[in-house]
Amino acid sequence: MKVPFLDLGAATRELRSQIGAAGQRVIDSGWYVGGPELEAFEQDYAAYCQVDHCVGVGNGLDALTLALRAMDVGPGDEVIVASNGYIATLLAVSMTGATPVPVDPDPATHNLDPTRVEAAISPRTRVILPTHLYGQPADLDALLAIARAHELRLLEDGAQAHGASYKGRRVGAHGDAVTWSFYPSKNLGALGDGGAVTTNDAALAKRIRTLGNYGSATRYVNDERGVNSRLDPLHAAVLRAKLPHLDEWNNRRRGIAGRYLAAFTGMGIGLPQVPEWAGPAWHLFVVTLTDRDAVQARLRAAGVETLIHYPIPPHRQKAYAHLGLPAGSFPIAEQLASQVLSLPIGPQMSDAQAEWVIAAVREAV
Repeated sequence: MKVPFLDLGAATRELRSQIGAAGQRVIDSGWYVGGPELEAFEQDYAAYCQVDHCVGVGNGLDALTLALRAMDVGPGDEVIVASNGYIATLLAVSMTGATPVPVDPDPATHNLDPTRVEAAISPRTRVILPTHLYGQPADLDALLAIARAHELRLLEDGAQAHGASYKGRRVGAHGDAVTWSFYPSKNLGALGDGGAVTTNDAALAKRIRTLGNYGSATRYVNDERGVNSRLDPLHAAVLRAKLPHLDEWNNRRRGIAGRYLAAFTGMGIGLPQVPEWAGPAWHLFVVTLTDRDAVQARLRAAGVETLIHYPIPPHRQKAYAHLGLPAGSFPIAEQLASQVLSLPIGPQMSDAQAEWVIAAVREAV
């Protein structure tokens, strides 16, 4: 059996008629930028996230950058980010002219460790930016307490956490705002790039929308230097068609994760650690292995596709060599980069595929 890491076409095939109808509505509407389809999705997603406002933008990186700009982050400022995870958080900070300040994660959850954040705060810090990595929420109450004590903003990167919950409430804006990516591989994915910001702050939402529309809130009146970053109505229509199925799909992911946890316990594999207050979206199922590369090769030979999220910590990328952070600067992130392995987990995986993965991992380890 061949088990792909993720079958991107499966969700589209499952909802072929709904997605086809959504696309046809956009084509027939004559609204190809903005318009009622986008507005309807923004309302639906805000309600789903249990917040007041959703602003659609071009992609997840734009969501981060525009949210930071709307928080008045700029040259001379610092933003605290996790030292592991994807480089997008650092890139967004850099795009505002500010400096990203990495902090090592909690080795158990791989999320930003609140106990290390406070030591990284300086007079130039403006924002704490945790990522809900792999779809598991960060410890928001602890991070929010630190942010408020130091009069900082808390901006959450929810790109992998669609439908996740923290202490019984959906991730949407425990802090000041949450940024989202609708890249096709996400739990809620479009047919191309897309993103959004959710928040309960009306003024923040208005400014993000203005910045993403050339800095213009009124046509031909430009209040500041903005960019062109808007969620395409075709993508919005597809996302509207998928949104009612997101909880069911996340439940399927949860079921696969439960089978993996039960099957791999006691095997010497580092398994995901889920705090009792966390409701993960299970975007990824990430294990740690001291002989990761050898195990990955054996799984490949058995027909199981795996990925590494992520093989190089952002501070070790050439793009951030100027930060002067040599090997060993963030030992937890660097160790995780050498050990993490993501197993297939998707809502369209069959029982047979899940069992094949389990058997292959047992044999490979």
